[in-house]
Amino acid sequence: MVKELDENPEALPDHVGWRLWQASRAWQAEFAAAMRAAGHGWFTEARAGLLGHIERSGIRQSALIERSAISKQAIQQLLDGLEAEGIVERLPDPHDGRGKLVRYTSKGLDALRDGDRVKMEIERHYVDRIGEERFTALMGALRALVAGQAAAMDEDAGVEGEVVESK
Repeated sequence: MVKELDENPEALPDHVGWRLWQASRAWQAEFAAAMRAAGHGWFTEARAGLLGHIERSGIRQSALIERSAISKQAIQQLLDGLEAEGIVERLPDPHDGRGKLVRYTSKGLDALRDGDRVKMEIERHYVDRIGEERFTALMGALRALVAGQAAAMDEDAGVEGEVVESK
């Protein structure tokens, strides 16, 4: 009997995690490229990953390290670059003399506004690609997955209360 050359018993399954990862990477690359095209040449996917953890009103640097699950050294390097570009500033924490607050500058807030616009443009392209009904269903499914995961994590930790969605 002759075996097919293309037969691969070790083929990886086509699973939701792989598809979510692919979609996330594609979205991130599209977003970063659009931000650079909008005049934010300093914008990279790594920096975008960090910016997503900085609240618009600012955050303590120690909380940023904890929230982002990135090493202290990597956070320091990313913040150094963002500070050099004038996107964020680090100020003394008035509640902890040893701590620092990370806060957006006006240039950083302008970039966030451009980012909001770019995100909505990408979303409109997705709606054009798959249709309003499928996009609405996708968003609902993703919200349900996130809410279910948050509820399971709260249950595992013994926390009761409602799940709050953040952006």
